[in-house]
Amino acid sequence: MTKINASDAMLKVIESWGVKNIYGLPGGSFDSTMNALHNRKDTLNYVQVRHEEVGALAAVGEAKVTGKIGVTFGSAGPGAVHLLNGLYDAQYDHVPVLALVGQVPTSAMNTAYFQEMNENPMFADVSVYNRTVMTAKQMPAVVDEAIRQAYAHKGVAVITIPKDLGWTEIEDDYVSSAPLYQDPILPEPDLTRVDDALKIMSAAKHPILYVGNGARGAKDQIIALSEKLHAPIVVTALAKGVVPDSYIGNMGSAGRVASKPGVETARAADAVLFLGSDFPFQPYFIAPDAKYIQVDIDSSKLGRRHHVDVAILADAKKTIQAFLDRSEALPETAWYRAALANHKNWWDWIASFDDDNSTPLRIEPVFKAINDAALPNAIFQVDVGNVTIDGMRFLKADQAQKFTTSGWYATMGYALPAAIGAKSAYPSRQVWSISGDGGFAMVMQDILTQVKYNLPIINVVLTNESLGFIEAEQDDTKQPHSGVDLIDADYGDAATALGAQGFEVHTLAELHAAFAAALKAKGPVVIDVKVTDLRPIPVEQLVLDKQTQDPAAVDAFVEKYSAQALIPLRALLEQEGEAGKGEDVKMMIHKGDQ
Repeated sequence: MTKINASDAMLKVIESWGVKNIYGLPGGSFDSTMNALHNRKDTLNYVQVRHEEVGALAAVGEAKVTGKIGVTFGSAGPGAVHLLNGLYDAQYDHVPVLALVGQVPTSAMNTAYFQEMNENPMFADVSVYNRTVMTAKQMPAVVDEAIRQAYAHKGVAVITIPKDLGWTEIEDDYVSSAPLYQDPILPEPDLTRVDDALKIMSAAKHPILYVGNGARGAKDQIIALSEKLHAPIVVTALAKGVVPDSYIGNMGSAGRVASKPGVETARAADAVLFLGSDFPFQPYFIAPDAKYIQVDIDSSKLGRRHHVDVAILADAKKTIQAFLDRSEALPETAWYRAALANHKNWWDWIASFDDDNSTPLRIEPVFKAINDAALPNAIFQVDVGNVTIDGMRFLKADQAQKFTTSGWYATMGYALPAAIGAKSAYPSRQVWSISGDGGFAMVMQDILTQVKYNLPIINVVLTNESLGFIEAEQDDTKQPHSGVDLIDADYGDAATALGAQGFEVHTLAELHAAFAAALKAKGPVVIDVKVTDLRPIPVEQLVLDKQTQDPAAVDAFVEKYSAQALIPLRALLEQEGEAGKGEDVKMMIHKGDQ
């Protein structure tokens, strides 16, 4: 039989699962695997990052846009610890990731050796599978099992590898289970429950479809059901792009990282068809007495966020199709017309700032420039903070475009590494990273990674000299601003010094010139845009309706956020003919404001 180093045999198994890229930074305890990566450089692309956290987030960014497992590594001790932020992002957002972790040689284990640490307990909470390899022969089998478990549980698998075992020769006879892997057969909906749910939706005055990431791939069915039942659509942040942002029935999301139509529609709903999500903020945006239908493939999520009238353990797409097959078309209502009018009013208001040339720049012209420059299959990797709000509101994820962020874990510094992962997976697609100055500064050293591999990523930095998301929280709790101020830096010039093409943008004219140049660039670009520190309009705390709120407070809110053109949903409902029910509507819409 042919002999092979155990690390080489392990990498062969990883390749058999279709893995093309692996992200990490070498260390002494990982030498045997680095040697194997060199040996297999023609079949497995190693991407050297400058920080292990970046490597882990790059693997996550790849996994989120491909649906396939991402692979990262770190050496014993510090390298292992640095992986955790990226691995927790994978855990929270339910994506498969494999982490290979170095360990000192077996002869040095348990001797208080240099960089030796008991790594298994550190990864116990973040992982669905967490093992230390005990013999060289079992290395390929353990990694094979790790990948199976990562896919089965949509989570993190961690393999710790003592350095000497990777150097040990073993028989090259392991047969990977990758060809046997099949996507799970998702449950079919119980048609009796579908009929019960349809009765609720048909009887409702204000029905909505609440769409989560579990409904991805069901765009056409969701739109068809929305139009058949005349129920507007609300989406979660992770589900952005499941339904095109430009679709007139898509109200956006509810929450703080949300839109005005999304919040108002969710709060006014009296029946909710909740599809494939575990959105944690339901109690703040869905009335407690609203009828609630929940569809999920995981029964442990049923009833977790809201009381449930009808629970359907099934695949979301199959369930929506069953709704379509078994429902009668409902007449158009004032509720549906008002929702569409609210959508139009919101986007018209946003568009009114597209050419605003005030300085520092407003956010809207920046995202108008991004949308204009984005190709139909662009990938947007968006950081955490006010930039998440802006990305959710203003980016138009239509056609084949993809949008991801650090949804549940919400780690700053996500976008730049995730863009490296996306570009490594899809070298021919346009990839954007969009960050605030706070998040960008955490990982900006890995512009060097983009330069080294000539990755033509467009990195946009929104510099407002503040941790604006936290600043707003301090304002809401009447705190003095503490620890949120950031000093300015010229990130475009810094990127130029690192080998990228950098731009400093202060004016609308400079913005347009920078984007025109970025589209012609052959390598990475960093566009540092100096933007206003004005808080994004807090749609979860709207003060727009003088009939239901203090007129002086409305005037102050409208003046602060230039919201003169925004129309409350209550007024739109009355305009569309839902008169005589004003008090009920007022109470429903503003219930969450109390």
